Amino acid sequence: MKTVVQRLYSDYLMPSRLQEYDALLQAARDAGYRQQSLRDFVRPRAAVLREPTLVHRHDIDSDVRTAAKMFAIEARHGITSSFYFRLSTLDYGLMREIEAYGSEASYHFEEVADFAKRHHLKDADAVRRRFPEIRSAFLANLGTIESTLGIKLRTVASHGDFANRRLKIINNEILLDPAFRAQCGILCEAYDADLLAQFDKYISDRPPPVLYHPMAPRAALGVFRSICLLTHPLQWETNWRDTTRCNVRRIVEGLNW
Repeated sequence: MKTVVQRLYSDYLMPSRLQEYDALLQAARDAGYRQQSLRDFVRPRAAVLREPTLVHRHDIDSDVRTAAKMFAIEARHGITSSFYFRLSTLDYGLMREIEAYGSEASYHFEEVADFAKRHHLKDADAVRRRFPEIRSAFLANLGTIESTLGIKLRTVASHGDFANRRLKIINNEILLDPAFRAQCGILCEAYDADLLAQFDKYISDRPPPVLYHPMAPRAALGVFRSICLLTHPLQWETNWRDTTRCNVRRIVEGLNW
């Protein structure tokens, strides 16, 4: 019962936390942190970072409306970040605005989970045997997004679906093949081990009442020199219509699978 109540609160009753996000960006700026996108962080650097750095990564699982509000807040602070859109949340107008400003708009991919659900595969090894088909689907989707935006996507981020958790297989396994990654022209995937090793602290938002794991980002400022903060719009403001649509879709996919 407690879990159900917490879910209802976070999905439908939680007050907006966007003022908290605004205050966080200001606090990081006051603490002397360079706040930037993942793409800018991984671009070849002539020297070791000389200043504290906070990399902002947004996974747009749902709620493009709140993603746009977060982008507007960042623009007021003059910082950049990375926004990763699923096929179900692609908003090319917003993505072009993000890119024109200087932030990064890219792909939150889930071809492994999608393929498993579509073909009713419930065994991880069976899914891995179909990786050639899944990679082809990823390459096609990546190409469509790039051609529509008119830019080359350099970083991508794997989405975590309920199917991934049941199968115990993550979407980014298809990018572990160096030859395929080179074919895609991708510099890094957001969960690459060598990328994460460059951060002194990796923090992700969580639904209330936890809010963050493993610690609040403001508490990390001044303690850790390089920080990556992963956020999801639905953790910062409720969107009844979009949340209901996603919940219904999740139920239907589970039943069909």
